[in-house]
Amino acid sequence: MIGFLKRFGPTIFGLALLAGAIYVVQREFRSLSVAQVREAMGAISHQALWVAAGFTLLAYAVLAVYDKLGSIYAGKPASWARSLMASFCGYSLAHNLGFAAVSGAAVRFRFYSAWNYTPVEIAKVIGFTSLTFGLGGMALAGLVLLVEPEVIPWFGAHTPRWVLQAFAIPLWGMVIAYVVLSRFFRTLKLFGHEVELPGLKMALAQTALATVDVAVTAAIFYALLPAAEGLTFVRFVGIYLAAYALGIFASVPGGLGVFDSAILIGLSPYMGAAEVIGALLVFRLYYYIIPLFIAGALFAWFELSQRGLVLPRFTAVSRGAEALEAPAMAGLVALCGALLIFIGALPASGGLMVIWGSYSLAAASQFAASVCGSLLLVLAYGLARRLTIAWVMAVVFLLLGGLTVWLRGEDWYAWIPFPAVATLLATMRPAFYRRSRLWAEPLSQDALVPLAAVAVCGLTLALVGHRTEVQDSSWWEFVFEDAAPDALRFTVGLTAVLLLVGLARLLRPARIRRLPYDEAGRAMLGAWGGVVPEAADGLVLGEAGRAGMAFTRRPPIWLAHGDPSGDLADRVSAIWRFRDACERAGVRPAFWDVGPEWLRIYADIGLTAVPMPGKPGRFIACRAEADLDRLLALA
Repeated sequence: MIGFLKRFGPTIFGLALLAGAIYVVQREFRSLSVAQVREAMGAISHQALWVAAGFTLLAYAVLAVYDKLGSIYAGKPASWARSLMASFCGYSLAHNLGFAAVSGAAVRFRFYSAWNYTPVEIAKVIGFTSLTFGLGGMALAGLVLLVEPEVIPWFGAHTPRWVLQAFAIPLWGMVIAYVVLSRFFRTLKLFGHEVELPGLKMALAQTALATVDVAVTAAIFYALLPAAEGLTFVRFVGIYLAAYALGIFASVPGGLGVFDSAILIGLSPYMGAAEVIGALLVFRLYYYIIPLFIAGALFAWFELSQRGLVLPRFTAVSRGAEALEAPAMAGLVALCGALLIFIGALPASGGLMVIWGSYSLAAASQFAASVCGSLLLVLAYGLARRLTIAWVMAVVFLLLGGLTVWLRGEDWYAWIPFPAVATLLATMRPAFYRRSRLWAEPLSQDALVPLAAVAVCGLTLALVGHRTEVQDSSWWEFVFEDAAPDALRFTVGLTAVLLLVGLARLLRPARIRRLPYDEAGRAMLGAWGGVVPEAADGLVLGEAGRAGMAFTRRPPIWLAHGDPSGDLADRVSAIWRFRDACERAGVRPAFWDVGPEWLRIYADIGLTAVPMPGKPGRFIACRAEADLDRLLALA
């Protein structure tokens, strides 16, 4: 049970938060319209927009100091230009995309490796920047609890103030302990690892810097909100920190949906939902979307410009920005899914209300928008794994989503993003090369059942959407309505859940069997011309069973011996299946002594290829920011 919770607990918790966020958004939006949100955005003064823009620039400038101090801590100070480049691209891409190939640590590793930092120095920079943000969050949260303890939901009105203020003690205790330890110790052993402490001055600078960072980021949002009685900046910081923490725990890129619903709940006593949503949209534009496009362009330019210089030492991708294609499109599709869920929660504008017999297409779009949005969120997961079926279905559902919004009578800027993203996604067919179980295997019962469930449930919900009883509700709201007929409510809830589960089953990888490394396994690898190690813990084969490689368990890593060998068409699936097997086992994948042929695929699964010492043209593919030191010790 402990092992199950350790492996799947964070995922289950994140999904629960996301489901709760969707429900909250649907509930809060029932009394809103797009016009009200647009009016609230228009009410934001030009002065507030300029102030928020200034705070955004300041926030990213403060993040650059993170990297500057981190490089000093590593013993190799970087220039301000390099610190700004690494921090801006690292945070912008990681905040919005959230996938392994473009995580903040991986992006920093690519930059600093090109600037001739050793793996140990890069690890110090990454560790320093990661810890710094946590210190600031705890310090500022402690201050909020001390000054405005009533910000704690459900307890503020019924618990003595001093009890609420006592929650600040453990938060400040951890920060103070870190500073004191940095004063009296140079190294500290934690969980079997020796950690080098930065010293008293650096620890104080970390804490102060991170506190300013969190406060400035919250100030961006606060500047966009209308004046509200009782909503002090300190109290808002408490709401912002709680929402941001929930977004991180949900493991959703940008905290999409979870952060937004938490902010809606936290600010509901002070202002209407329209004002919160208007400020929230502008905040996301300033702090997430605009920096994402700038950082993506900078990162792609850096990869292209550095290829000739980086390849002799550290190789990240084979061709420029290709490693960003799938994560970026997955993020855009997830954003479109969230937008559809939000729009589906709003009453239809009615401009294109179409009456066909007894059916109202605009009213049925309440259902369609919610269902399409939910499916796009699931499909974003498949796109991140470069599944062909996810690419096909995402294009289809994006077009259907745009049609749904158009039928609702919304303005052009509400529906145009869907066909635009679908067109962009359609041009990237080569980036989604991985066959899913639907096409990789015969149509067995395991594949037919979820496929049939998706088709039947989709048709059922479409028909139910026309029923008079449900025309004013989204399907997840209708399930909880007291006035709904029990039979129809049961049908709606069951078919909606089966639809999502069926699609998830279609996108998941086929069952991965790890074969024993015995004489038969050795003979098979030898016949394929692959690496045949003296000892290994098992074999992982591709989906067709005609390619694979041996691997050894070295927790927290599983180390594959060489590139996959065997049938050329099955080698890519062998790499992905090894990655999936490691994910299920709760370990990180790595490939030992590989050639340049498959570096693109290793980059796609979030690995960085590092040249092997003494072996020109051979590489170690791993999560370099976490595992390179350990693996280099084996060379």
